[in-house]
Amino acid sequence: MELGRWLIAVGLLLVAVGAVLYFLPRFFGWFGHLPGDIRIERDGVYVFIPITSMLLVSVVLTLLLNLVGYLLALFSGGR
Repeated sequence: MELGRWLIAVGLLLVAVGAVLYFLPRFFGWFGHLPGDIRIERDGVYVFIPITSMLLVSVVLTLLLNLVGYLLALFSGGR
């Protein structure tokens, strides 16, 4: 039963993030245009490699998940 609740929570979070990105795209217009994101356009070929953007996402998710893990351990009596 616990897994089902987690899946529902993750699904709702994804829906919320999708709604924010859909209805407020101007707040995230910088994403994908950072220095270090590679764009190549030649003769009908378009290649986009978002190196810096994905590094930023990785750092933010790592910090967020570590914070959630720390808070869960703190409130459950661990550590």
